[in-house]
Amino acid sequence: MRERSRLRQPLSRPALAFAGLLLALSCLALGAAPLAAAKTVRFDGRRIEVPASWPVYRLAQHPGMCVRMDRRAVYLGSPAANQRCPADAAVGRRRAILVDPAAGARASALPVAPRALGSTPASSGPFTGLGFDTCSAPSSKAMAAWRESPYRAVGVYIGGLNSACSQPNLTGSWVATQTEAGWHLIPTYVGRQAPGGSCSSCAAITPAKAAAQGTAAAEDAVAQAAAIAIGPGSPIYFDMESYTRTSSATTAVLTFLEAWTRKLHQLDYVSGVYSSSASGIADLAAKVGSGYLPPDDLWIANWNGQKSTSDPVVPASAWANHQRIHQYRGGHDETYGGVTINIDNDYVEGATVGDASSQSADDPVGGLDLVGAHPGQVRVRGWALDPDAPTETLDVRVTIGGRAGARGALEYDLGPIANLSRNDIGAEYPEAGPLHGFDANVVTTKSGSQPVCVYAVNTGLGGDKLLGCETPKIPVAIAFTHLQETRRGVQVRIACAWPAGTECPGRLQLRTRFKTVLRRHGRLQTHVVTRSLGRRRFHLTGERAHAFVIPLSRGGRLLLSQRGQLQTYLIASIPGGRRVAALALHSTG
Repeated sequence: MRERSRLRQPLSRPALAFAGLLLALSCLALGAAPLAAAKTVRFDGRRIEVPASWPVYRLAQHPGMCVRMDRRAVYLGSPAANQRCPADAAVGRRRAILVDPAAGARASALPVAPRALGSTPASSGPFTGLGFDTCSAPSSKAMAAWRESPYRAVGVYIGGLNSACSQPNLTGSWVATQTEAGWHLIPTYVGRQAPGGSCSSCAAITPAKAAAQGTAAAEDAVAQAAAIAIGPGSPIYFDMESYTRTSSATTAVLTFLEAWTRKLHQLDYVSGVYSSSASGIADLAAKVGSGYLPPDDLWIANWNGQKSTSDPVVPASAWANHQRIHQYRGGHDETYGGVTINIDNDYVEGATVGDASSQSADDPVGGLDLVGAHPGQVRVRGWALDPDAPTETLDVRVTIGGRAGARGALEYDLGPIANLSRNDIGAEYPEAGPLHGFDANVVTTKSGSQPVCVYAVNTGLGGDKLLGCETPKIPVAIAFTHLQETRRGVQVRIACAWPAGTECPGRLQLRTRFKTVLRRHGRLQTHVVTRSLGRRRFHLTGERAHAFVIPLSRGGRLLLSQRGQLQTYLIASIPGGRRVAALALHSTG
């Protein structure tokens, strides 16, 4: 079977928009000096140097053009929501240059998307039915039109090292909208390919580094999934295109995919693998019963037209508990609701992201306008009301770290806070009146990039309503200043940004790292040594600051006197995160 390639990934956030970076990217792609063959184009009030031989496409003049990131081309403008991309897009390294003035704003601005979503929160689990996958995630309008189709599952390409199509539609709001509408998502990640695989220009697995590269791919895939509110418990399928099954290629692929699976499990995600029945799937099936750590689910590419998940190379007893997807037909056009998309066909009997429940008129309605973050806090703003009790004030619930029920997610009941005046809501729902807005801060121990999901709590019939999910970066709630060496050790002033009266316990540690030479087995060897120099606990309350001294331990004083000077790291930790600063300590002896 000749398996076509499907490497796709969202554009970087923000997209490359500065001429220097663009030219540097051109040099990497061309392998040539930037000034040797360049031309100047004018766009968005700027002069931009680009490779002279590359075609330049002004997207405003080409509605629906597929922005193919695997081709040597320059795209000026924002990719259309309704790009006409082939499902069997070519495979290759990301080479194109995209100058999108709106990309930076999309990456940094807080989303404004008031909407009424339909059903109980989406979950992750097995789904049985027909599905499709395509190069670029369709717009919400196209997905709504395709509710007339027989499909209820859709493959979405969330990231990876090699890419073909841009993803202007794929956001946390899009994920929430589609799962609430009853779609089941198949998140797919495209990373390093097999040595000597079908894509000669793709970044390939380095056999000696296969395990490390598989681990790195899983870590990046989770970050990409979290950025669009696909949280722990969800499946992520690795796209391993077809390859020739030599001994070295098979070993590299299996080592890479085992590390991928192990790391996804550590991060509380479900591991899946897409590949050809004649290569990657066959190699995985051959390891059944050997002690090899297999993926949880298979996505089998075998274009035999059969709407089932049986395959000759996969034992009937393996991946038998609703753990398979079968891609049974390649790229072709289909039209539903007046919208044509080039798709591959899938029969799904495996893990997806979505909920099988249908939309209920008894559920609350509402929208999520804003998700922001401050040190140790998350701000949520939106509106909600229950059609069964339109004048009552609804409770709002927030989860941080994933959707409701996700492992590791923290849940916060904010109570009946949807009572702020919103004239737009009063105009749209006259019988309910305007008092259904909310704007609240949530104190949390979570930090870093975290999916934040907001729910309207139902008061009558129906269920709670997911208003939306976004992924802000939450700063750690502590800061320190006045860091200095003293005769006793190190002094620092710690401030806690949590609200006044909130308990803020933590600890301070001093550590150092240095190189030393030791004789081992008759040879001198250099080793990196890490040592603790001192520690202490501290206690603050929110919006308060205090100076603390971390005394050097006896061993720390001895080590400092022996070495004269130590590069030292102060680590200040509270529940949910920590901050680190460096300073040099000097011996006074």
